[in-house]
Amino acid sequence: MKIEPLNIPEVLLITPPKFGDSRGFFSETWSAAKLGAQGFNEHFVQDNHSLSAQPGTIRGLHCQLAPSIQGKLVRVIKGAIWDVAVDIRHGSPTYGKYAAAILSEANWAQLWIPGGFLHGFCTIEPNTEVIYKVTGDYDRAAERAVIWNDPTLALPWPVEPGKALLSDKDMVAPRLADCEPWFNYK
Repeated sequence: MKIEPLNIPEVLLITPPKFGDSRGFFSETWSAAKLGAQGFNEHFVQDNHSLSAQPGTIRGLHCQLAPSIQGKLVRVIKGAIWDVAVDIRHGSPTYGKYAAAILSEANWAQLWIPGGFLHGFCTIEPNTEVIYKVTGDYDRAAERAVIWNDPTLALPWPVEPGKALLSDKDMVAPRLADCEPWFNYK
């Protein structure tokens, strides 16, 4: 498995090998031993799966606080997304900066978003299915969100603002500047 740090070194693009023949393909998408040999030693407790029917669907920007902090390993099994991680660790040299990647069924890449980061994605193809592993159980009381189009973050979402499809909850999330510090850089 290939591991590449992005512009924020803690955010990783992980690409597993994919072997194809006349029958289709085979891929080992997760291997604790193989990734551990490269220094990636996360323990996952839950898998999540979402379907977004229309392009321009935005899910995020989300995180969970202690004691239920979640790191996420995100991959697309059908369609494509623009996936983004925003560093919100106070004191971090990359605080408020983002790392992003296109994840698709074609490129087979996965994005690792560690705890201390907001996570969100926008579908860029219809009927996109996303699967992601998380390092902490879902905890509604620990869930936090920041508005997707926060002007301070200025994320380059691949959808026109008036055409973005969001949940009711995500439409009314606060700006990052209006939130208390949730994470500290260590």
